[in-house]
Amino acid sequence: MKPISKSRLEGQIALITGATGGIGRALAKALASEGCNLILASRNESALKKISKELARKKIQILSHPCDVRNPHSVDDLFRAVRSRFRRLDILINNAGIAHANLTIDKLPYRVWKDVLATNLDGTFLVSQAALAIMKRGGTIVNNLSIAATRVFAGSAAYNASKHAALGFTNTLREELRARGIRVIGLLPGATDTDIWNTLWPDAPRSKMMSPETVAKAVVEAILLPPNATVETLEILPSAGKL
Repeated sequence: MKPISKSRLEGQIALITGATGGIGRALAKALASEGCNLILASRNESALKKISKELARKKIQILSHPCDVRNPHSVDDLFRAVRSRFRRLDILINNAGIAHANLTIDKLPYRVWKDVLATNLDGTFLVSQAALAIMKRGGTIVNNLSIAATRVFAGSAAYNASKHAALGFTNTLREELRARGIRVIGLLPGATDTDIWNTLWPDAPRSKMMSPETVAKAVVEAILLPPNATVETLEILPSAGKL
C-alpha cells in the first residue's frame, strides 16, 4: 500500500492580493491544492465570500479580508487580522492590479494615471512593507508585474509606467532581502486570458492567450524550489507569439 503523499506546501501561509479573479484566483486554487493556508484579499467582498466557500472543501485554513491596497489604513487593517489569526506569513503574492482604457498620453486623465499608479505601485509597496514584519527566513514574495514591466504598449502609459516602476521596486527588494533569506520573484506573464482585457483591449484574441492556471502552475513550482535556489524573474509567454 502506497503512503499518502503530503501536500507540498502543507502548513505554509500565503497572502494573495487581488485574489478573486484571473491569475489571483488561479493562484489561490493552486496553492490550496498544495495544502497551503490562505489569506485572500480583494476589494470585492462578495467575490471573496464566493471563492472562500469554494476553497473551504480543501480542508485548509482560510482568512478572507477586504482590502484596498491603495489605502495604508486598509492595509494595516488587513495585517492586524493576519497577525491575529496566523502570526506569521510564508508567502506573499502581490497580485492586485488594474489597467486603463487605451488612451494616448495627451488624452489620459490625471485621475486615471494616479489610480493606476496607486494600485499597481503604491499597493505593492504598502503590502510588501507590512508583510516584512511577519516574514522570516525561507519566505517568498512574488510580485505580479506583467510583461509590461520590460516592454511598452502605445496607449497604456500609466500601466506601463506602473509596471516598470514596480520592477525597479522588486529588484531593489530582492537585493535588500537576500541576507534575510527571503526570496523575491518578479512574475512577468504575457497575454493571459483574464478580465483585464475588458479594459485594455476588449477585442483581444483570447484563444491565443495563456490560461491563468498555466501561470499559477509555474509560480507554484518556482515557490517550491529548494531554499538555496530561486527564480528571480519568471517570464511566461504564449507560444503563439505576438497577438
